[in-house]
Amino acid sequence: MEMCDEETLVEAALRVLNTPDPVDKARLGDQIANNWLQGLILHPYHPSQPDIAVPDRPARLANVKLVSPSLMPKLGKAGSLQSRQAIVHSLVHIESWAIDLSWDIIARFGKQESMPKEFFNDFVRVAQDEGRHFTLLAARLEELGSFYGALPAHDGLWDSAVATSKDLFARLAVEHCVHEARGLDVLPTTISRFRNGGDNDTADLLEKVIYPEEITHCAAGVKWFKYLCSQSKTPTDDISGDEESDEVIEKFHEVVRAYFRGPLKPPFNEAARRAAGFGPQWYEPLAVKDFTQ
Repeated sequence: MEMCDEETLVEAALRVLNTPDPVDKARLGDQIANNWLQGLILHPYHPSQPDIAVPDRPARLANVKLVSPSLMPKLGKAGSLQSRQAIVHSLVHIESWAIDLSWDIIARFGKQESMPKEFFNDFVRVAQDEGRHFTLLAARLEELGSFYGALPAHDGLWDSAVATSKDLFARLAVEHCVHEARGLDVLPTTISRFRNGGDNDTADLLEKVIYPEEITHCAAGVKWFKYLCSQSKTPTDDISGDEESDEVIEKFHEVVRAYFRGPLKPPFNEAARRAAGFGPQWYEPLAVKDFTQ
């Protein structure tokens, strides 16, 4: 792919967001990610250039019927072909939005918050992973005799992206430490259901590729949430370097209560969450019955 020598990563990210076809999004995102990681895109952004408007909603094809989450049909437990198609379709849809979420955080917050290069590196890798997940799951869905757009879907994931579009703390906490962590909680059961249903190909794809990589995506959210907390301290604050400090966890609780509706749902995948960098003290207090907001 030819790249403009002067194109920044933020400008390239906007090209992904403005690409309507998710297949093209994944392909373009992979090319841009490789160019960035290989040093062919030199700058995350130009500090002297005016900010470029990031769309509230990325470009999307109209081939998927969108319904309210409450009107979504039950996915089932992978015991039938119809159920397996429905579950994989749901995962394909989630991954299509995950591509946009990853490029959106780069385009929307990278320059605004003067984030270091490692922030861009991390989320470029996340974006590249999500594009690959989409491509692999979409191909698997076709192998199962269906296609993306055959079933309805909901856009709850992007609704929360809109709600967190003005606050990087909120975007990291809600998208990466709540929604993505929820994925870690439910994936082992999903994998078991596919195995029990005799679909080892889908189970292997989820278990060997998607599950371990999703842990790293959640870890990126935890890592950069902690970074923002460290940046918000004043010189007189005690900076102990303790990544599990009470201040960080209290900030996390404050942000989730402000931006996420309802309690977090147990059971929690404690091992995967710990591998991503956060222990029960982060999320268990948010699962109590009297949780409000």
